[in-house]
Amino acid sequence: MSDVSDKAVLDILSKIIERKSGKDVVSLGMVSGLIVKEGNVGFALEIDPKDAGEMEVLRKECEQAVFGMDGVRSVSAVLTAEKAAAPSASKAPPQQQQPQQPAQKPDVPGVASIIAVASGKGGVGRSTCSVNLALGLAAQGLNVGMLDADIYGPSLPRMLGITGKPQTTDKKKLLPMEKWGLKVMSMGFLVEEDTPMIWRGPMVMSALQQMMFDVEWGQIDVLVVDMPPGTGDAQLTMAQRVPLTGAVIVSTPQDIALLDARKGLNMFKKVDVPVFGIIENMSYFLCPSCGDRSDIFGHGGAKQTASELNVDFLGEIPLHMQIRETSDAGTPVTATAPDGEHAAIYKELATKIQDRIEGTLAEDGPSIIIE
Repeated sequence: MSDVSDKAVLDILSKIIERKSGKDVVSLGMVSGLIVKEGNVGFALEIDPKDAGEMEVLRKECEQAVFGMDGVRSVSAVLTAEKAAAPSASKAPPQQQQPQQPAQKPDVPGVASIIAVASGKGGVGRSTCSVNLALGLAAQGLNVGMLDADIYGPSLPRMLGITGKPQTTDKKKLLPMEKWGLKVMSMGFLVEEDTPMIWRGPMVMSALQQMMFDVEWGQIDVLVVDMPPGTGDAQLTMAQRVPLTGAVIVSTPQDIALLDARKGLNMFKKVDVPVFGIIENMSYFLCPSCGDRSDIFGHGGAKQTASELNVDFLGEIPLHMQIRETSDAGTPVTATAPDGEHAAIYKELATKIQDRIEGTLAEDGPSIIIE
């Protein structure tokens, strides 16, 4: 495989002409955020938002041109309105941008239901919960996929012990990586672990949509989305543009974590995504030597918060070295010790979540068609 350089990619893109101006996309300064790593290429095209429809054709043309280069394994080209959106003195009210979003969220081919596992803040063990909940769902005989929606800090490759790069189909769609019976897609597969993603909000939003809709998922019963912490652009993109069946909130018992968990929960409510409930992670500490229990972060805060907000409390997960060690090693406890006490906790939580998925789909009617 030949080495691919930034210059080589720009040389190819300089041959792509933007029809209105008659000039190429490079000389127009449209190309930004170019990343080239081991044959995997990512970049953005900065456009005027009112031209988004016709610019999609230009985006595909650029993507196909780069994909045809010798040594290129994958291409992620996204549209961003960063430059056009910069002037704040525009007289157009924000509501005028709303018609650009479809009234009905597009289906993800082959995916029957999508759940978001979210947290109001980082450091509460959300990704560990996501992985083990996904494995708990798979233990029920379901076909399960995972999407790592944390563009800036993807962790699923390490937590699942997956290395290598995704391949592409003839239709230029990415094939998800597979491990422990899960189909997985993450930005961490496309860039090195220590490579920072210096992308602004619109680029992240476009990349998330492509990682969701431009992946050949196959037939998936449940797609678990490991959300980034907080309530920013990535969270709103997933909540507003992806047909989420529901969301699960992960928090520790601490007051500060629960305060942020409330914000995340209220965000989903405002965009009409059902909240299946709250999980209290690191609920208590079990001494690996003596088995004694200590409530080092407090205890019961998530259950109380769930009651106050009128949502279900799904259960609690202990802080235990085995869970931490298996997560760091890429050998999640629910997969490697499926009959153990910790796996039993995740499987019970997964059963509750699946019951709520089935209840939601039965109540609203299936919103996603399996092709």
